[in-house]
This record gives sequence, C-alpha cells and structure tokens, in this order.
Amino acid sequence: MGLVSKGRLPAPLTKLFNMSRSYSLWVYQWGLACCAIEMGAAFGSPRYDVMRLGVIPLPASPRQADFVCVSGTVTDKMAPAVKRLWEQMPEPKYAISMGSCANCGGPYWDSYSVTKGVDQIIPIDVYVPGCPPRPEALLEGIVLLQQRIKNEDMAAKWRGEEFTTLQRTRALEEAANRGAQDDASKPIVVGGGPIE
Repeated sequence: MGLVSKGRLPAPLTKLFNMSRSYSLWVYQWGLACCAIEMGAAFGSPRYDVMRLGVIPLPASPRQADFVCVSGTVTDKMAPAVKRLWEQMPEPKYAISMGSCANCGGPYWDSYSVTKGVDQIIPIDVYVPGCPPRPEALLEGIVLLQQRIKNEDMAAKWRGEEFTTLQRTRALEEAANRGAQDDASKPIVVGGGPIE
C-alpha cells in the first residue's frame, strides 16, 4: 500500500477501496453497562441483522477489528483497558460511542469514579445519544460511519491525520494556509442534536 500512504492512488481506485472498506467492517463490542443489551440486540438478533450492512460482529481480538462500539458507563478504573483496546486495533480504525453514559457520563457524570465520556480516552467518530438508545439508532450511526469512510481521503487517514474528504483535501490545504477551520473533521451525532 505504498501508493496509498504517499497519496498517489488514482481517485476511482480510492473510491473503490473506500466503498469496499465501508462494507466490510469488523466490529469489536465493548459493552460496559445496560446499553450493551441494546447493542447486543442490534448485533446479535436477526430482527436488525447488521450483516446486511456489511458489519461483521465478534472478531477474535481487537487486532482484527475495524471499529469499536463502546456502550455503557466508562469508569476511571476501566479507562486504561479501553485505551489499550484502542491501541491494539490496526489503522485505519474508528469508534462509536453509544448511550449517554459513554457519551458524557450520563446520570453518573458527577461521580468521583466515572470518566466524563469515552472521548476523554479515545477519539470518537460517531455519537449515538440515548439512555439507552434503540438498536435502530446504532444502525443509523453505523450507516453514517460508512458514509464517512466512503468519502475520506485514504492517504490522510493512513498518515494518521484528521478526517478529510476526497473533494476537500486541496481546499483544506488552502484553508490551512489562511488559518481557517474545517467542520468535516468533527464527530457525527446521530439525530444531529446534542450528545447529552
């Protein structure tokens, strides 16, 4: 993949690779509390059938996962394990935060032992709000993540840079020279509302 990391991949081939990656995602489920029941319903039941979206649940280890779905209350004691899980995943990797507790601490936000959101530990691509969110909301978050993957600049992702779309790479370079900010690198929120 030397052509990918150097940014010399033709645009049609980049689109093909991105589409292929978006429809073959291995998900590592990190269920910590009650939201894990809804995550299990989305990933395990035939009613929602995430495999039709190209998401394959239950990889053997984080080293084989493309994205992690963290659901439930992340405590300060659990934070190093979540960080270690993230570090074991190969690039390019993505993360979904599911539920109010994973997003911002939920009803336990003022507890001395609760991390105020998993985004304090790892970078989050999609927030799924709710207490607990419905399985349909998680499926919407997965579809939004797939859309982001289809439009991303593979070379920038493999170099570890922030999310940029194929069409905006040159515009971002020009904007960076002018000192402007970009909204495309912000995380996605299912439903478009606040994450609380």
